[in-house]
Formats: sequence, C-alpha cells, structure tokens
Amino acid sequence: MKLGLSLGYWGAGQPEGQAEAVALAEELGFDSMWTAEAYGSDALTPLAWLGARTSTLRLGTSIVQMAARTPAATAMAAMTLDHLSGGRVALGLGASGPQVVEGWYAQSYPKPLARTREYVAILRAAMAREKVTFDGDHFQVPFTGGPASTGGALPSTGLGKPLRSTLHPVRESIPILLAAEGPKNVALAAEIADGWLPLFYSPHDDAHYRAALAEGFARPGARRTAEEFEVACMVSVVLDDDVERAADRLRPFYALYIGGMGAKGANFHYEVFARMGFEAECATIQDLYLAGRKDEAIASIPLAMVEKVALVGPREKIAAELPAWESSLLTTMLLDAEPATMRLMAELFA
Repeated sequence: MKLGLSLGYWGAGQPEGQAEAVALAEELGFDSMWTAEAYGSDALTPLAWLGARTSTLRLGTSIVQMAARTPAATAMAAMTLDHLSGGRVALGLGASGPQVVEGWYAQSYPKPLARTREYVAILRAAMAREKVTFDGDHFQVPFTGGPASTGGALPSTGLGKPLRSTLHPVRESIPILLAAEGPKNVALAAEIADGWLPLFYSPHDDAHYRAALAEGFARPGARRTAEEFEVACMVSVVLDDDVERAADRLRPFYALYIGGMGAKGANFHYEVFARMGFEAECATIQDLYLAGRKDEAIASIPLAMVEKVALVGPREKIAAELPAWESSLLTTMLLDAEPATMRLMAELFA
C-alpha cells in the first residue's frame, strides 16, 4: 500500500501549510497528492498551483464533480495538466449528490450511474484524441437538439460537427478513478474505471464492497482486473495520547457528512455508516444536525464509529491497527494528517 496526501477542499480560504505539506510528502516519498471540490474552491486550480512545486508526486483529483463540467471540458483540463506535469495526473470523478448537483450546478441528478457511464465514455474518446460523437440518454455530441433525457426539444443551430482535440495527449489514457459509496456505483467503478475512490471505508466492514467489485470485474468488457485496479481512500490519522481527544478532532467532520451532506433518505454518507451497524446512531446524528443542534450531533458520535474509518490515539495504538488497513482493499492510503503524523506514517510504512 502506498501513501498519498489528501488536501481536500478549502473553507473560507486556502488552509495554512498546504505548500509545506506537499513538500514534506514528496520528501517522505509519498506517491501522490489529491485535491477536491464541493461548492467553493475547485479541484484543478490548487492541484496545478501546488503540483508545480513537485516533480515526483502523482497529481490526483478526489474529486472533480461531473456536473461542474462537460466531459470535453474535463478532458481538456486533465490533458493540459498532464502535459504540464509530465504525465502525472490521476483523474478522480464523482457524481456528488442531488443537493449540490441541482442546487449549485443547476443540473439534473436522477440516473447518476447511467450519466456516469456516458460521461466516462466521452471523456476517454476525447483524451484519446478521437473525433467525438455520442448519442446517449444524457449526452449528445455533437449537439443537434438534445439527448433523450431532454426529449430532444432544446434548440440547436445544426452547425455542430464532430471535433478532435487540438492538443496531443502525453498519454493515450489518463487513469480515471470513480468516487463511489453504494454497491451499484462501486460495481460500475470496477467495470469502467481504472480505480475506485471510497469515502469512509472501513477495513473491518468491507464484504459488500468486495462483492460489488467482484461483480464489476466479472462484467463483459471490464476495463481492469482486480490486480490492476487502484483503490485510493482518504484516511484521517490523529496522533494523541488521549484517544477521545483525538476522536474529537474528527467528530465535527463526520457529523457534517452524516447529518448535513444530503436530505433525509438521500444521504449516501449516512448510508455508509448505517451499513457498518450504526443505523440508530446515524438517525440520531441526522435528526440533531438537521434540527440545528450541531453540537449535540457531534457529541453523539461514538468512538467506535470513528475507529472504524480512522486511526486515532497514541503511536502504539495506531501501529497496532495499521495491519488491518495494509491487508484491506486499499492500494493507496490518502492521509489527512498533520506533518508530525505524516512523518510517523512514513516511518511505520517503511
């Protein structure tokens, strides 16, 4: 298992110490660095800005949201950055959720799996410098009146024609990783992508993920075998002699995702923890969070829930729990950690 650095997305502004963390990651021999976007900072600009200071780290997006850009726009950005970095891009994509897709990007959300399949097909054609043509339920290239999902009723000049990228790719195929949490999405990643980006993965509760991946790999035309497939996951690591105090650093993050990142009945992060056996706890967290009682929602997160998906506590405890992660599905552990903890993890991995 390799180590990567997870930089996430920004809050009010760029988090302090990102450039120093990237430099340290490269110094320690990390494999990659990864940036993200939600509905504020984008993933590609910080990746290019910080990636320009590196020479060996792979540059990954975890994730680029598909609703934010057409497939052609994503292909252009990935190919451009691949040129600038000498072929170091790993393109992580995700469908996000209905609140963001419809509320921020003004796009339709239903049928995300079908839309993802079409998006990736167009993306690969563009990055391979083919003349792009596609007539799907969600995308039509060239546009001549709208895909089936629009009833074909949108106006068109009729002047569009199939185009080929003017930019020649550094690589014929930039690796594509799909962010996925539900079993159907995970199976789709195994079928059409080069890797999978889970969120809130637990090495202790992954049988359903293994089954979903196996289903995807077994489908006709699956792109990769299990041995060729990358699984890169953000894992929070908090070093502290007091385990509860370490967990307190992460509880607000989990409360936000379980309680506030999605409506009732449409929160994929909630469902991930519920599948681990925390359904009652998730219901309480969500009820409290949506009622505006965020402090109570945070306090209601049990230590056991944190320990399922993160490494928290003193050095000896983290070292003892690490083998479970090393024998898990992960091929790359993306650390969300402070510099001292980055050094510790590099030492433990060595």
